[in-house]
Amino acid sequence: MKLSRQGAPSPFQAGKPVGNVYYGACSWTDRTLIDAGTFYPVTARNAADRLAYYASQFPIVEVDATYYALPSERNAHLWVERTPPDFLFNIKAVGLFTHHPVVIERLPAAVKELLPATITEKTRVYLRDIPEEAEKLIWEMQAQGLAPLAAAGKLGCVLFQFPHWFTARRAHIRYLEQLRERSDWPLAIEFRGGGWMTDNYRAETVALLEKLGVTYVVVDEPQGFRSSTPPVVTSTSSLAVVRFHGHNAETYEKPSISAAERFRYLYTEEELKGWVEPIRRLAEQADRVHILMNNCYGDYGVRNARQLAELMAG
Repeated sequence: MKLSRQGAPSPFQAGKPVGNVYYGACSWTDRTLIDAGTFYPVTARNAADRLAYYASQFPIVEVDATYYALPSERNAHLWVERTPPDFLFNIKAVGLFTHHPVVIERLPAAVKELLPATITEKTRVYLRDIPEEAEKLIWEMQAQGLAPLAAAGKLGCVLFQFPHWFTARRAHIRYLEQLRERSDWPLAIEFRGGGWMTDNYRAETVALLEKLGVTYVVVDEPQGFRSSTPPVVTSTSSLAVVRFHGHNAETYEKPSISAAERFRYLYTEEELKGWVEPIRRLAEQADRVHILMNNCYGDYGVRNARQLAELMAG
């Protein structure tokens, strides 16, 4: 059942979508969440127990670790086994494919063997610096790592989060087209600045993503930074995604701090209420909506995700 203005949603049930709205957090393994001691029961002492408990409370989670290192096929099999049949994983694409630098030591040995010595001597590497053969292998290994999730119907989408230097220009438009050509995964694109959603380019960007059949990621985040994107609420495919980064302007672009500290922000009920109607509009337009809380400090993300779901069901 779709969530809509006309039809009342089902009563809130932990671990179940609210209509066609899936809600969750951008991590279930964050150290500050585990250390908080307020979410996981004392019996959840290992990774398997924690994922099983998380999946009993939420219908979706985002995996952030795959941004730093390629996904593991073995882990993907375990995730499938440890979660209910209708549970979804949104996977963050490895940083190379979003034009971020990656730590060379985290690349598989087979990839490093294809890199020239001038590259392996460095600490980090960008996509532009690696041979085409290595790029192809990385893509194939990423696909192999995600295959168990896709086969089980548990791959919600693959998230490509682009930095502010990935600007709205012809070469980058072509790159987005190539991403679509390389995969039949559900793809979601998040712009961290880059001018894509300014008044001058917004209509063209939305039209491009609609043509490609990929999801535009709606964001809630501090404004006024190089990496800021306005909270434009729109749907460009059958899947809609909203990610909440909090409003902590003091730490948003602060260097040398953890992601938990960067996004340390607890939404108030009033702030979340302001998103109920926009999400309902998305739920009318799309077949499925993913709501992900990226304010993963302590239990902030899981607390706000449940709170927003309860408001949606109210």
